Amino acid sequence: MNKFRSHNCGALTAQNVGETVTLSGWVHRVRDHGGLLFVDLRDHYGLTQCVVDPDSPAFSTIEKLRAEWVVCLKGDVVARSEETVNKEIATGEIEIFIRDAEILNSANELPLPVFGDQDYPEDTRLKYRFLDLRRERIHNNIVMRSDIIASLRRRMIDQGFKEFQTPILTASSPEGARDFLVPSRVHPGKFYALPQAPQQFKQLLMIAGFDKYFQIAPCFRDEDARADRSPGEFYQLDIEMSFVEQEDIFNAVEPMLKEVFEEFGGGREVTQTFPRIPYKESMSKYGSDKPDLRNPIEMQDVTEHFAGSGFKIFANQIASDPKVAVWAIPAPTGGSRAFCDRMNSWAQGEGQPGLGYIFFKEGQGSGPIAKNIGEERTLAIRDQLGLKDGDAVFFACGLPQKFVSFAGAARTRVGTELELIDENKFEFCWIVDFPMYEYNEEEKKVDFSHNPFSMPQGGLEALETKDPLDILAYQYDIVCNGIELSSGAIRNHVPDIMVKAFDIAGYGKEVLEEEFGGMFRALQFGAPPHGGIAPGVDRIVMLLCGEENLREVTLFPLNQQAEDLLMGAPAEAPAKHLRELHIRLNLPE
Repeated sequence: MNKFRSHNCGALTAQNVGETVTLSGWVHRVRDHGGLLFVDLRDHYGLTQCVVDPDSPAFSTIEKLRAEWVVCLKGDVVARSEETVNKEIATGEIEIFIRDAEILNSANELPLPVFGDQDYPEDTRLKYRFLDLRRERIHNNIVMRSDIIASLRRRMIDQGFKEFQTPILTASSPEGARDFLVPSRVHPGKFYALPQAPQQFKQLLMIAGFDKYFQIAPCFRDEDARADRSPGEFYQLDIEMSFVEQEDIFNAVEPMLKEVFEEFGGGREVTQTFPRIPYKESMSKYGSDKPDLRNPIEMQDVTEHFAGSGFKIFANQIASDPKVAVWAIPAPTGGSRAFCDRMNSWAQGEGQPGLGYIFFKEGQGSGPIAKNIGEERTLAIRDQLGLKDGDAVFFACGLPQKFVSFAGAARTRVGTELELIDENKFEFCWIVDFPMYEYNEEEKKVDFSHNPFSMPQGGLEALETKDPLDILAYQYDIVCNGIELSSGAIRNHVPDIMVKAFDIAGYGKEVLEEEFGGMFRALQFGAPPHGGIAPGVDRIVMLLCGEENLREVTLFPLNQQAEDLLMGAPAEAPAKHLRELHIRLNLPE
């Protein structure tokens, strides 16, 4: 190949025995076996075992080596004995007998080891990210990330999509998360914003007649970090299509995602046809619009069994307000007092007064609730839920919109504690039929619940004749294993419908013209029906790598405080730079 390498460290096999080769890489570790020195040499491609004895002229050089020194080794390929073959690595049938060694660079004492996979504090890992990225697991994750993105790009192009790059410096967006602002030197007092997403630009591309667009797009949002959300920036597979309905989006995206997860999923089962679950149904069955369908538990409404019953805590609430409901959370195999008491304690730790339950044994229900409502009602609940001896059921009571998140968390807790979740699957679904509007309790008004630019189901007629809180939108999410991969929508492409939609939420036409002037103006010059979606690349890679934190699949992430510990950002700007930008700081006390 060149003076440093005839082969890489993952290339040599038994077919190369007898050849003289040159390898370069990092010293993974050095082992002393009674006079023989073994060097595991590592590069991007793999690991090769090298060996030297005291008779070799390279021995004195090899004696000096320490972990992560960079070296060039020349020697002969020899076969390992049968008992020393290492089937865990591609080069495990051979080793290199070192004839010559050159130290290309030394390394200081390491702040964290590259060999092994010990867990180290986040700050150490991010400050020395270049070392962290040498570790096998995370190195492989980043390589897989590249392969996944290449596969996504290839599949989009094969479907006739064209990749276009949208601007990074743009105007501030009044909706969504906070923008990152960039001051303009030539326009004093004015700012660009980094795009939260290419949303308006990709719609403008459709209006410009480009038909099928995609982009592996960087997005920037000034928001707090979470395990499934990187602070600062993230990437998404941004997609938009013209002359489409909701089902056309599904038909383009669903096969592509299914195939990518089959390609990189390591044999794990992948949903073949993604079920369509209406938002309202998802909330009532799973307590979430991001349901983990690997968990077989489905909640049910059992209000009728408690109405007028002897369990007054629930019965009195039901009698006082027709909107009060009781939801049941089945717990297959959870029918023991010990488990039920653990769940009750967990609920109290979540700020709840407790978690009522019934568990079944010997054909009967047990527990305080069963005693209070009586055998007939208890068995009716059992039969409705399809439970049997050895099972249990938990209950949430009140106004569903107030307890739904807790009920969903309880469902997840039960499924996890009872090991009901199949970890060897990728369970996908579409969540559809999101409400167009919701009631804002703080401002005492109707407001958009999701994306204000979505097309309402029923169009202008629905906006003019229906209760706003009953109007659904052509909005949809893709969810996999309880993680939202993307949101999308069929866009509102008709100016009159958009004006009416904003008017219902209390925003006059002047707001549209002021805040979204470019988009609103474009819609008045022949906008086609169009829609799109934007699956999150980081989350796709996280799922396929079996990780629970985006940090493990991102090259140089910020920490939880949105700081780059490696490069030292954010940093103070020199006074000269601030003067050029006409900026004076007004720091907090």
